[in-house]
Amino acid sequence: MFGLDKKNFIELGIVSADDDRDIEVQHLKAESRRGLWSEVGSFVRDILFVLTVVVLLGVFVVQPVAVEGTSMQPQLQDGERLLVNKLIYYKSKTLQSFGFPKLERDDVVVFWYPNDPDKSYVKRIIGLPGEIVEIKNGFIYVNDKKLDEPFIAEDHNQGRANMAATRVNPHYYFVMGDNRDNSSDSRIWGQVPEKYIYGKVVFRYYPFSGFGFIQHGTSNVDATIKNETKKTIDESNDISQ
Repeated sequence: MFGLDKKNFIELGIVSADDDRDIEVQHLKAESRRGLWSEVGSFVRDILFVLTVVVLLGVFVVQPVAVEGTSMQPQLQDGERLLVNKLIYYKSKTLQSFGFPKLERDDVVVFWYPNDPDKSYVKRIIGLPGEIVEIKNGFIYVNDKKLDEPFIAEDHNQGRANMAATRVNPHYYFVMGDNRDNSSDSRIWGQVPEKYIYGKVVFRYYPFSGFGFIQHGTSNVDATIKNETKKTIDESNDISQ
């Protein structure tokens, strides 16, 4: 009709619309599957990363602990949940030069109980290595200087007990509970080896009413005591160990 020769046409395969849709759908499905597996892989990777960070934090930096007992009242209550800073366990002078914490007087610390290392205790550091600790009428004296302890409630220190002067050994610490009338501590079972102290209490996360950082306090004669400790650490006398 239009002068076209059928011989000049190249015969092409017939492709129906349905076939065309099938081809396109199959292509999209494949892309979708690849995208899904990529997202799953990314999710698994992120989860593994988070878990790794959590494990590393738990092993090297912080650890949750639960308070059992009343020996640290009024600051810490039975059943509270705390976070412990474990960096003090690494007693490296290099780390400390970068501002990492070290053990100080009034720090609330957790440690393995010297008489049974399977148990952990939480107490406050009172005496540092080389210092002389004495208790007179319920009051603490370090190197003959009376400690001002604002964190001690009067109704938790009614016993007015005495303890003979005791020198704290090198690499040991003298610890006590804030509830002086109801605490098993260095007055009873002796000093704590430095290597047994594995963390400093830094944060309370339960109950929510007490949510926040833990205040450790500072004795007002601490500077004087520190200046005299170096002088007394090498002295030899008859003070009990």
